[in-house]
Amino acid sequence: MFSLPLPAHVPHGGNLTEAAARYGIAREDWIDLSTGINPHGYPAVQIDPQVWIRLPDDNDDLEAIAAAHYGASRALAVAGTQAAIRMLPAVLPPGRVGVGLLTYGEYAPAFERAGFPVARFVTSALTDFERAASFVLDPARELPADLKHLILVNPNNPGTERYSPQQIMAWGEQLAARGGTLVVDEAFGESMPDLSVANLANRDGLIVLRSIGKFYGLAGARVGFVLANDSIDEAMRAMRGPWSVSGPARVVARAALLDTEWQTRTRAELIASGARLANLLRPYHPNVMSTPLFSWVRTEHAPRWQDGLARLGIWVRRFDVVPGIRFGLPATETEWGRLESALSAVGKEVQG
Repeated sequence: MFSLPLPAHVPHGGNLTEAAARYGIAREDWIDLSTGINPHGYPAVQIDPQVWIRLPDDNDDLEAIAAAHYGASRALAVAGTQAAIRMLPAVLPPGRVGVGLLTYGEYAPAFERAGFPVARFVTSALTDFERAASFVLDPARELPADLKHLILVNPNNPGTERYSPQQIMAWGEQLAARGGTLVVDEAFGESMPDLSVANLANRDGLIVLRSIGKFYGLAGARVGFVLANDSIDEAMRAMRGPWSVSGPARVVARAALLDTEWQTRTRAELIASGARLANLLRPYHPNVMSTPLFSWVRTEHAPRWQDGLARLGIWVRRFDVVPGIRFGLPATETEWGRLESALSAVGKEVQG
C-alpha cells in the first residue's frame, strides 16, 4: 500500500501573492482561476456600524435561517468549513478513516494528527491509481470491513465525482451499523442541490458540512455550518466556543441565505458558465470533468500548463498526487478572451 507523507503545509488555490512574486507580474494584472469560488459573489450588504462595535450575537437567528435553508433540524455556525474539519477528530470515536486520494487536502492531516489511521481511496474514475490507495470507493463494491468513518466530498473537489443521495445513505447505513460516521462535505453543493443529503443530517452516523464561500462568493467571510444530530451538535458547539463567526460575517451570511431570488438566478448562471468553461477547455483536454464552479482536467503536462498560463498572467491550481489542473470561472468577457488566447498559445507549446 502506498503511503503519502503528512504535509507540513497543505497547498490551496488563491495564493496569488506567491504567484505574483514568482513570475514578476503585478498582482492586479493576474486572472485568478485557482479557486472554485463564484467570481460574481453575493453583493455587499449595508452593515450597521454598531455591528462592528458589538460582540457577535451567537443567539441571533443565523443558525435557524441556515437550518431552514438546508432543510436540516439544526445548524452550527463555524468560522468556515476548515474550523469544523479541525474539530471532527475530537467528536468521532477512534477508527480507520477513508479519505479520497484526490480530494480537499485538509481532511487527511487533521485525522492523522489526531492519531486516526487514514485509508486513502480512489473512485472508479481513478482506478489506474488504485496501487496508490487502500481501496476503491465504488457502489458495486462493499466498504472495507475495518473502515469506521468515511469522508465524502460531494461533488468532489477537484475530481468532480458526484454521488446520489441514495448511494450516500447506503454507505452511511453501513458505517452507522459499525458505530461509525459518514461525513459529507457539500462545499460546492449549493450549485448542485439534487446531490444534497443535508435534510437527513439529523440521523445518527451522518454529518454534513456546508459553506457560503464557493457558491455565494463569500469565502472571505469565513462562514460554514455543521449539520448533525443533537449529540454531535452539542459536542462541537462546546468546542467552538463563543464569537466564532464575526458580527459582520453573520449579517452577510444571513442576507445571502434568505435571498432565494438571487440563489435561483445565480444557479442558472453558474451552470451556463461551467458548461462554457468546459467547452473552452475540450480542444486541449478532451476528458474535461466539470461542475458549475470549476473544471478539472487530468494531464501529465500539468506543470507545463500551469507555468505556461502563469507566464501569461493566468493562475490555475495544479495537483500532483493525480496530475491535473483545476480551472475556476473567469469573471468578465475580457478574462474569458484572455483565457481563450492563453490556452491556444500554451496548447501549441505543450503539443509542439
